[in-house]
Amino acid sequence: MGIHILVCAKLVADPEVPPSSMEVNVEEKRVIVRGASPVISPFDESALEAAIRIKETQEAKITLLTAGRNLSKAVVLKAMATGVDEAIIAEDNALDPALLDSWSTAKILAELAKQAGSFDLILTGRQAADTNAGQVGVGLSYFLNIPAVTVAQKVELADNKVIVERVLPNGFEVVEASTPVLVTVGGELGELRLPNVKSMKAAKQLPQKNFSLNDLQIDVPGQAMVETTELTPPSRERDCVLVEGETQEEAGKYLAQKLREDKII
Repeated sequence: MGIHILVCAKLVADPEVPPSSMEVNVEEKRVIVRGASPVISPFDESALEAAIRIKETQEAKITLLTAGRNLSKAVVLKAMATGVDEAIIAEDNALDPALLDSWSTAKILAELAKQAGSFDLILTGRQAADTNAGQVGVGLSYFLNIPAVTVAQKVELADNKVIVERVLPNGFEVVEASTPVLVTVGGELGELRLPNVKSMKAAKQLPQKNFSLNDLQIDVPGQAMVETTELTPPSRERDCVLVEGETQEEAGKYLAQKLREDKII
């Protein structure tokens, strides 16, 4: 079978929707996105692309892990059509984003990873497009007791080792780690390729394993470690000052004085 790669993918509301589609529900302490189609979180797409590139160079099996409620079968199928061999899914009405935090999400993914059997590499996005917490990947490595390498722009496997180009503020560093290992992938690696029609049809025949929280013996509210106490929309204040003058030169002079007073220039 070669190497076994697990890729974690989160379904989120399309982050490209305009801000007008988003509403902060103060009472429920959540952000509601209206009219947005679900997509795989972009960083998770990069993680999947990393797995496919490895599969192109050596014998490998890719297993997609995802969890949520009311998951879009079309989105999952599209992801599988890019080069995935099987999917392991936790779908449950209790998987409400308002009840989940990074800790509980990592716990669920750890249980799904165990259902996949032995593995060599786990790839996740560096962070999700909705919460931007960037904690699930390293949390998952904690639950599975394996090392983690973060923010990769390139991932390769050779001789039971993973070689990662890890992004730094002023460049990158090369890190090696023995398998099994978890790597979080950044957008620097590149976008996920688009599947063709033939791959989409073939993906419908790929195996899927579906679990409820009862199957995994997980109590989501009992696993959450973070409590949201308040969520309010950002306040926007605008103060417009009209600068006038007898001539354009005089108006420009007054404008410069005002900008100096406000310490803008």
